[in-house]
Amino acid sequence: MRIGILTGGGDCPGLNAAIRSAFYRARKYGYETVAIYDGWKGLIEGGHTEVMKEADVKDIYNFGGTILGSSRTNPYKIENGEKQVLENIKKHKLDAVIAIGGEDTLGVAAKLHKAGVKIVGIPKTVDHDLSETDYTIGFDTALNVAAESIDRLHTTAKSHNRVMIVEIMGRHAGWLTLMAGIAGGAHIILIPEKKVNIDKVCEKVLERKKRGERYTIIAVSEGIEMEGHGKEKKKLDAFGHIPLTDQGLARTLQALIAEKTGMDVKAMVLGHLLRGGAPNAYDRITAAKIGASAVDYIKEKKFGMMTGVNGGKVTPVALEKAVAKLKTVKEEDFELLEALME
Repeated sequence: MRIGILTGGGDCPGLNAAIRSAFYRARKYGYETVAIYDGWKGLIEGGHTEVMKEADVKDIYNFGGTILGSSRTNPYKIENGEKQVLENIKKHKLDAVIAIGGEDTLGVAAKLHKAGVKIVGIPKTVDHDLSETDYTIGFDTALNVAAESIDRLHTTAKSHNRVMIVEIMGRHAGWLTLMAGIAGGAHIILIPEKKVNIDKVCEKVLERKKRGERYTIIAVSEGIEMEGHGKEKKKLDAFGHIPLTDQGLARTLQALIAEKTGMDVKAMVLGHLLRGGAPNAYDRITAAKIGASAVDYIKEKKFGMMTGVNGGKVTPVALEKAVAKLKTVKEEDFELLEALME
């Protein structure tokens, strides 16, 4: 059996650990693993693929990024895209495909399964917004990086009587910002699930100053919406998303808060720092488990499934259900932790 494996969407820590684990599990069963480069783009263009060897994966468990490369290509936004993917799967004699990705990559995988492709998905996203799973590759490492970054800002903010704004990834879901903000002791947390009233934010900043607090840390998701400030219209990507890094959200907040409070306000965007670098131990171990499980599902003919992690156990979840709706922060999740924000 020949299993093609690809990574799509944004990179993140832990992808290589999953790729490595899938390779070794496949070898145990006598299967070949075929590297598909640059995500769905590789299967549309029919470009360079090759049978993976142990030398390719032996020492990559602690590497960040993905040795397979990635792209945000959507076959369903390209003329005859699905047909090209099906033809290239046949051309490369692939009996099954493992797709590692988030809502967009796995959304394509779900459609291809309906088109007859024997496919299994692995959940990956630092946004932690895939349904039907407690775990997505990269989230835990990104969370620790974000929390440590907020930790470090406390001393400089306090020294200079500043308001510090930290912009964290999260287009539609605020999990990373909420968890990092709580872990890092942020005083105000702004997430996409709750529309932001900038006047109320400024009131809280001034209240803190009035009671003698020297500084305020604000953790904000890149995808928030502010009342009275619509999102800029930008060219959309292949999955219909606005390129958020072009919006300068943190800079906009910096200017507004400085104007309304008269305080010294600084802003920083963590951005792709959260995606880069080596995975932590949890991401390495759990990514290895779900990488191996993906091959098990292929052996057991559990196609159209994703390797979800629920209650600490790897469980098969229908791709269609996993991408049907985003897992977002609920009001009760926010309220439970709101008391920790000073």
